[in-house]
Amino acid sequence: MTEREILTRKIATNDFALVDLHLFLDTHPNNRQIAEKINEYEMKSSVLRQEYEKKYGPLTPRDENGNRWAWIAGPWPWETKEEKCDVDL
Repeated sequence: MTEREILTRKIATNDFALVDLHLFLDTHPNNRQIAEKINEYEMKSSVLRQEYEKKYGPLTPRDENGNRWAWIAGPWPWETKEEKCDVDL
């Protein structure tokens, strides 16, 4: 698994946890512990996304600088050759 794939998987895992925590909070709106956990995961998500975008470019078509076409600037995943990365999640 490449470093890019590992980082993508970490983002997906973190985002899944965020959705799950939000669903729990929907049924337990007064649970402060979960609300704090959501804030923690949102900060972690932000850090992971910034790291990904710094190394590989935007994850989504939106661009904070107003250039909505920046995401197609490449290289596309099949155009890059990355070495194998043996990092445990």
